[in-house]
Amino acid sequence: MFETVIGLEVHVQLNTKTKLFCACPTSFAQHQNSNTCPTCLALPGALPVVNKEAVVKAMRFANAVNATINEASRFDRKSYFYPDSPSAYQITQFYEPVLRDGVITIDQEDGSQKDIRIGEAHLEADAGKNMHEGNHSKVDLNRAGTPLLEIVSAPDLRSSDETVAYLKKLHALVRYLDISDANMQEGSFRCDVNVSVRPKGQEAFGTRVEIKNMNSFKFIAQAIGYEVQRQIEAYEDGVYEQEVVQETRLFDAEKGETRSMRGKEEAADYRYFPEPDIRPVVVTEEMKEAARHIPELPDEKVTRYVESLGIKRSDALVITATKELAAYFEAMLEEGAAAKTAVTWLTSELLGRLNKSGHSIENSPVDAKALGTLVVKIGEDKVSGKGAKEVLDYMMEHDSRDIDAIINELGLAQVSDDGAILAIIDEILAANTDKVEEYKAGKEKLFGFFVGQTMKASKGAANPAKVNELLKQRLS
Repeated sequence: MFETVIGLEVHVQLNTKTKLFCACPTSFAQHQNSNTCPTCLALPGALPVVNKEAVVKAMRFANAVNATINEASRFDRKSYFYPDSPSAYQITQFYEPVLRDGVITIDQEDGSQKDIRIGEAHLEADAGKNMHEGNHSKVDLNRAGTPLLEIVSAPDLRSSDETVAYLKKLHALVRYLDISDANMQEGSFRCDVNVSVRPKGQEAFGTRVEIKNMNSFKFIAQAIGYEVQRQIEAYEDGVYEQEVVQETRLFDAEKGETRSMRGKEEAADYRYFPEPDIRPVVVTEEMKEAARHIPELPDEKVTRYVESLGIKRSDALVITATKELAAYFEAMLEEGAAAKTAVTWLTSELLGRLNKSGHSIENSPVDAKALGTLVVKIGEDKVSGKGAKEVLDYMMEHDSRDIDAIINELGLAQVSDDGAILAIIDEILAANTDKVEEYKAGKEKLFGFFVGQTMKASKGAANPAKVNELLKQRLS
């Protein structure tokens, strides 16, 4: 039996207006090499100046994960030679990062929770982007110098499921904090996955393999699964030391496998030394105060939803998975929707339809006000649950928000008037006198027959609760 050990280095691109050490904008979709200056091009004589906004956003993250903020953090040079690094080094924080010793609590499938330690998080400048076109390679340096917060977890993760749960929680957290858009397709949230295996009971870690630059939860899970199996098979075949070496690997999504990229460098290979052009970053009271302003975070929302609204914890976890979904839910409540009913219609009915149609909650054809109003109409017995589904289907296809008009147009107004329902019931009972006698003789299963006939005669418009109540009165 083997145990998997996983640690993550997550790179979060901070959504500052300008780069980490210069005044160039950080916008994503600009013409190649247009957002550059002597500093981010590393031209001789250009000096870096630290972006205070980036430091405050890093401190805000520290407060959210109960980490320790270093009163004075420092920047260092990390030497490496790649075409996308014009200076041949990266300015990062190796010796004294901006924060240490945080924790993120993940919820597991069995309902238990687990704390994942964050060893440190440090600020660093991103590299540029290599582009390969046929036999030519080009370099776009627009991204060079963009501020990254690299969040390094302790090796506390033991499976791909735990890893994805941690990453999703971290992804949601940085978006709630509004320190990053965390757009995985654009590379604003990507990670390096360090994987090793060891026989169960062994304290020493196995040989660590790094899988580089992953930006998909699905592919991360697949890469871990493949790499764990590869290492276990090497152990069992007696070739572990030959086949599992400390190296950097890439994940081939088409083949579903990892492959060797290069030998993994040690810290000494990068020749870290203190950045001579940047003084220590000393945290001021003003910066501390700015970093304390954080919104209600997912864990706090879950507690409030469960304790104040009385919804299930599992539902609260689904709703708080993204800040957009939580905001949608709370907007429904503002329309007067009952919390438990709102949960069902949001998570089951609307999200199911959005998944089928390829929409997200952000571009949903049905806004929160409309769905909240529909839930209110259900609670007021203005429309049945079945009828409300037809209304929702209609709203998915039509740009209409007048719920009452849609209900009337589709003929789905629910009848709750006792007189109207009794008239229908009396007709049904008069047309089925033999079954009435059987029911009164003890064949109580026929009650469902009478309910069905009444609902059919009303074309589904009768209030089912009223139908049951009035039928019992008549049949008794």
